[in-house]
Amino acid sequence: MAKFTVLVADDDQDIRDGIEIYLKNEGYDVLKAADGKEAIELLESNDVHLLILDIMMPNMDGITATFKIREVRNIPIIMLSAKAEDSDKIHGLSVGADDYVTKPFHPMELMARVKSQLRRYIQFGTYDGQKKVEIDGLVLDEEAKEITVDGDVVKLTPIEYKITELLMKNAGRVFSISEIYERVWNEAAYNAENIVAVHIRKIREKIEADPKNPRYVKVVWGIGYKIEK
Repeated sequence: MAKFTVLVADDDQDIRDGIEIYLKNEGYDVLKAADGKEAIELLESNDVHLLILDIMMPNMDGITATFKIREVRNIPIIMLSAKAEDSDKIHGLSVGADDYVTKPFHPMELMARVKSQLRRYIQFGTYDGQKKVEIDGLVLDEEAKEITVDGDVVKLTPIEYKITELLMKNAGRVFSISEIYERVWNEAAYNAENIVAVHIRKIREKIEADPKNPRYVKVVWGIGYKIEK
C-alpha cells in the first residue's frame, strides 16, 4: 500500500496535534505548518499528497495560500473554517479547494474526507503516473500542470482545469451535469446546471477556435458533455 503524506496547516497547535494523531493512526505521514506561508515552504521541499488548510491564519491565510498553491500543484486541499456561511464555502471552493469542513468537526469525519480525496487523487489526479494525455492537438501535461492547444498554453482556472482533466482522462465517455459537478466540486449536485454550463462555456472560449462549433468539448443533448477520443 502506498504511503501518503498529509500536510496540516492551522495556527492552533492543539488542532494541528489532534489531527496529526488521527492521521498517524490511519497510517499517514504528517507535516505541520502554523500558517499558509510555512505550508507553501513545506510543499516546495516535500512530497505531499493532500493538504488540510485552515482559512483564518496569520502571515498568509488559507484562501491566499490555496490560490498560490493552485498555480503549481493539483493536490487535494481540504479547507477548515469556523465559518459556516455558504459564501465562505463558495469562496474557498472557487479558488481551488476540493472540500470544506466546518469547525468544530468530528475527527473521523475529517478522516473520511481525507480518504475520499486521496481516492479521487489516485484515480483522476497526478498520482497515477499518467503524465500526458493527448487528443488531436489538445494536451494535458500533468507534470507542468498545463493544458495546451496546438502547442499554445491555455490559462485555465483550477475548476476549469479539473473539468477538462476529467473529460480528457475519460475521452469518449459522456458525463452528466450531476456527475461533473460531484466529481469536480466533490459534493452533491444541487442546481448544478447553470454552474457547470458556465464553466463549460468558459473552457470552450479558451480551448476552441470556434466555441459555437466546438472541436473538443461536445454536448450530448439530454445527457451531458464529453471530449471525443
